[in-house]
Amino acid sequence: MKRLRRPRRPPIDPYVLLLLGTVGLAALLPARGTGADVASGASTAAIAFLFFLYGARLSTREAMDGVRHWRLHVTVLACTFVVFPLLGLASRGLVPVFLTDPLQQGLLFLTLVPSTIQSSIAFTSLARGNVPAAICAGSFSSLVGILVTPLLAAALLGGGGGFSPDSVVKIVLQLLVPFVAGQLLRRWVGGFVVRHKKVLGLVDRGSILLVVYTAFSAGMVQGIWHRVSPARLAGLLVVEAVLLAVMLLLTWYGAKALGFGRADRIAVQFAGSKKSLAAGLPMASVLFGAQASLAVLPLMLFHQMQLMVCAVIAKRRSQDPEAAALDDATPARSTAGSGSR
Repeated sequence: MKRLRRPRRPPIDPYVLLLLGTVGLAALLPARGTGADVASGASTAAIAFLFFLYGARLSTREAMDGVRHWRLHVTVLACTFVVFPLLGLASRGLVPVFLTDPLQQGLLFLTLVPSTIQSSIAFTSLARGNVPAAICAGSFSSLVGILVTPLLAAALLGGGGGFSPDSVVKIVLQLLVPFVAGQLLRRWVGGFVVRHKKVLGLVDRGSILLVVYTAFSAGMVQGIWHRVSPARLAGLLVVEAVLLAVMLLLTWYGAKALGFGRADRIAVQFAGSKKSLAAGLPMASVLFGAQASLAVLPLMLFHQMQLMVCAVIAKRRSQDPEAAALDDATPARSTAGSGSR
């Protein structure tokens, strides 16, 4: 008589364990003072190197195709600055059952900030999506957000907004310059980068881990996690989980309804469903002043949640049969050509 075999439990993704371990490390040993500066510098360097590799791997033709993909960019901008704020306004109905007034204002603020750049692109790359389009979509969102976010915040929150030319300079230096450098040097290093995909994969994952550590460390150092009761914190987490789920589903199936292919849908989902902590923190300091630390609590929690959830989604997308077909077709392409995933 044959013994009945128990169904195997799906193995835990090691990358999810790394993410959780990174959060735990930041909670126990947050970066402070010089350590925080080092962590921030390392994160910036990793992101710049990531964009250099993208520039070296992508053909100029693909980069221009990404810029010209206007339907995708309009879709991402609409999700970021129209759909998200509408959901933020609707959250007013959750006061005072789930949220306090300050937490609801913080939740509304998070819906106004631009999309992330580096993590959206890293997740799109990991999931074998349209990386050139994700680069352009994330960059456009950040540039538009520099002007639109303060204006929306001033209109919906009743505060004053600020415009910082330094943000434009930071985007150019950290993202555009390395990407252009990679394009210029692609003739000599492009083949090597395409042949060694694991190197790019390690940078993808490593840059996200650095972002998680630096962001969570900042929250621990500021002590904002202790200013809200456990019940209110639980309510906020539930609301944000629903918000993230709605946007992930809307961007994925909405992009399908609009006729986008798999690679473009991945770019829309990851660029259109996330919010940038790096862009939100400076703006919050201007809009909320001394109350900024509590106002950005919803954004900081949402930031961690989106990174972890999207890491799992991106990993699973990379294992789709369509993704495997792309990998099988890659050797047939010229190593000097693109490495779009």
